[in-house]
Amino acid sequence: MNFKKIYFFISSFILVFFTILLVLFLNYFLIFEIKIIENSFIFILFLTLFGSLFFLLISTKILKPIFQSEENIKNSIKNRLHELNIPTSTIKINIHLLKKDLTDTKSLTRLERIEKANDSLSSLYNNMEYEFKKEFENIDLEDFSLLDALKNSLDKFEDIKKDTIIEVFVPNNVVLHSDYNGFIIVLDNLISNAIKYNSKENPYIKISFENSVLSIFNKGLGIDTKNIMLVFDRYFQENSQNIGYGIGLAVVKEFCDKNSIGINIESFEDGNRINLNLRSILN
Repeated sequence: MNFKKIYFFISSFILVFFTILLVLFLNYFLIFEIKIIENSFIFILFLTLFGSLFFLLISTKILKPIFQSEENIKNSIKNRLHELNIPTSTIKINIHLLKKDLTDTKSLTRLERIEKANDSLSSLYNNMEYEFKKEFENIDLEDFSLLDALKNSLDKFEDIKKDTIIEVFVPNNVVLHSDYNGFIIVLDNLISNAIKYNSKENPYIKISFENSVLSIFNKGLGIDTKNIMLVFDRYFQENSQNIGYGIGLAVVKEFCDKNSIGINIESFEDGNRINLNLRSILN
């Protein structure tokens, strides 16, 4: 437990303790010294208001350092994010300028690798900015095409999918109303997992949409039935040898719960299918 949490709990306990003590003392003084009737409604109301006002005034001063610290962290993160975006934008501009001057295939290939690495950095920046806004600010909801969102996500995996066959059966008229960046992060995690845990022989992914349900199927080993609910726990990995930290599906579950999207996993002999019921965000 960090210092701020300890400080908060101790401060809250002291505030509540002394507020109750003060109210009890005032209660004793008014009843036994001034002889005010104990069960008087006005008397009880007065004690309640006095205790509430005392707690509010004192807590504001005592807890102010915590609130100020949160505000400082918020401003610091916002400034660092802005500074992070500057070099990635500079790299992107210079890559485009270099492409005009370079002609040999080897140099262009290396430049393309740099460009893809910079795109990954930009993607990480966008994710960090999204997480910041989600934590400290309001996220705007917008209308967007499910198929376009899928294409956006799938484009990121063109280089790492290798020989994985990905088939998409999603109509182009499905429109969602939700947090676009958050939904893209969900798709990125699900598609990444589908590629990572696919069969080594003839890897295959099928993405389909039917009856308001988006399904992503991948070939591979089926998830053990006793672990199907555990896979959404943060840091859980069915196989400790797998690459990663076991965070992806926890992020997916968090988004789905927040947006009332039903989520479940079906395990088969030849693979797994994850289903998202998008009825709540269909436009």
